[in-house]
Amino acid sequence: MEYTVKLLADLAGITPRTLRWYDKMGLLKPARVTEAGYRIYGPREVDRLQDILFYRELGLELSAIRRILDDPSFNRQSALQSHLAELESRKNHLEDLILTVRKTIDDIEGGTKMSDREKFETFKRRVVAANEEQYGREIRKKYGDEAVDRSNANILALTEAEYQQWKDLGEEIITALTHAVENGENPTGAEGQRIAALHRRWLSYSWEAYTPQAHAGLGQLYTADERFTAYYDKAVPGCAAFLRDAISAYTK
Repeated sequence: MEYTVKLLADLAGITPRTLRWYDKMGLLKPARVTEAGYRIYGPREVDRLQDILFYRELGLELSAIRRILDDPSFNRQSALQSHLAELESRKNHLEDLILTVRKTIDDIEGGTKMSDREKFETFKRRVVAANEEQYGREIRKKYGDEAVDRSNANILALTEAEYQQWKDLGEEIITALTHAVENGENPTGAEGQRIAALHRRWLSYSWEAYTPQAHAGLGQLYTADERFTAYYDKAVPGCAAFLRDAISAYTK
């Protein structure tokens, strides 16, 4: 079946303006344009629009979605399986949150008392699950299942205060990297080495034993894997490379 802009917009629950914008940026081109200037979309475009909306639900930017869909190696079935895994993970997280809220209400009303650890267990499990979903395969390949399992266990064992310190330290590193790159700092200079030291301290919350070799290897992964690069370069491009070079100098 074929659709005009209005019909496809109504079908997908978006605005005609959104479809026109997708066309303008090359994300979703119509199958053809009539002599009267009407954009016409066919089955392939309908499927691509569904893929776009799936990725939007997962929080990806439009430019990233276009790169993914235009990649010659893109496999729609594999992508849908990944979507399903992510959505199931989110569902499980929501169920955990619901249970935690119910337990908290019961505690407030004088029922079963919650321990401080229980109050934060759901949030820590979410961090571990998200990390496994995004980077688990690469990290396990590089460091082995046993090391990664121990790292996950260390995170889950953090106290409320330790967990907050770990999160705050991660945000401090991102902020420092952003400022360093914007100010043209040298990764081997004082600020670069301070950031590398902060990164080592951040690792200490999950790593049982620190080695310069492992630290340097992780730094290399930040630019070798585009997902790590995208995370660190979210605010300013070049942060991942800066951190890699800072760690490289720090560990020599």
